[in-house]
Amino acid sequence: MSKPLNDRTSQGALDDYRITSTIEIFDLLRQIEASRTLVTLSSPEGHSYTTLIWQIEPDRGMVGFSGEGNHAGLRALLESEEVTAVAYIDSIKVQFDLEGLVLVHGDQHIINARYPRELYRFQRRTSFRVKPAVSALPTAHFAHPEHPKTSLALRVLDVSLGGMALFLPEDTPPISDGTRVPSCSLRLDDDTWLDVSFVMRHATPIHPDTRGARLGCEFVNLQQAERDLQQYINQTQKRQLALAARKV
Repeated sequence: MSKPLNDRTSQGALDDYRITSTIEIFDLLRQIEASRTLVTLSSPEGHSYTTLIWQIEPDRGMVGFSGEGNHAGLRALLESEEVTAVAYIDSIKVQFDLEGLVLVHGDQHIINARYPRELYRFQRRTSFRVKPAVSALPTAHFAHPEHPKTSLALRVLDVSLGGMALFLPEDTPPISDGTRVPSCSLRLDDDTWLDVSFVMRHATPIHPDTRGARLGCEFVNLQQAERDLQQYINQTQKRQLALAARKV
C-alpha cells in the first residue's frame, strides 16, 4: 500500500519528485484518462478500490472516477480522512492525495474529489506493462471459473510479468474478485503461447460505449512461462519504441 503523501516527515525526501505545475498535473492526469490506465485508491486503514479516471475538470477544481455504489471497499474509502491514488504510465508511477471524496449517484456512479494541487512522479522499478498489438489478436482462453461449461476467449488489453488486463464483454457472466483460474492458455501473438494461472483481482467499469469491463488479473507461479513472457515484453517494447521514434 502506498504511504499518504501528506505525511510531513517525508516531504523533504519527496521534493525531487513533486510536480506543482498546473500544466504538468493536467497532462499526467489526461494521459492516465486517455490510456484507460487503472488507478488504485487506498487508505491507511487498508481499504482499496481500483477504478478509472472519468473526468478531469480543473476549472471546477474537481477530478472524477468511475465507481460502484455497492462496493464495500469504496464505501470504507469514502469515510477515510486520507486517500491516496496511484497509477502507472509505462515505467512511471504517478501518486497523489485525494480529498473530499463523494460518490455521486446517477446513470453512472462517479467518485468526485478535489482536483490535486500537486502530485508525485516516480520511476517504476518493476516490470514494464505493454499493450499487445490488436492485429495479433491477443487472447486469454480459459473455462469460466464459476460456470465451468462456459469457455471464454477474452481479449488481452495489456500484460506485464506481474499480471494482465482482460476485456470482459457485458453479455459475459462476471468473475468474482479473488477467484483463481488455475489453467489459462494465453496467446499474445503467433509465436507466443503461454500456459498460465492467475487470480482475478478487480473488475473496473469501462466507458459505456465499450460495453464491457476491464479485469485486472495477477499471475500465480509463472515458472516456465516467465522467461518467454519477459522475452515477449522486451521485444514488444523495442517495437513500440522504434515506431515512436519514426513518428518524431
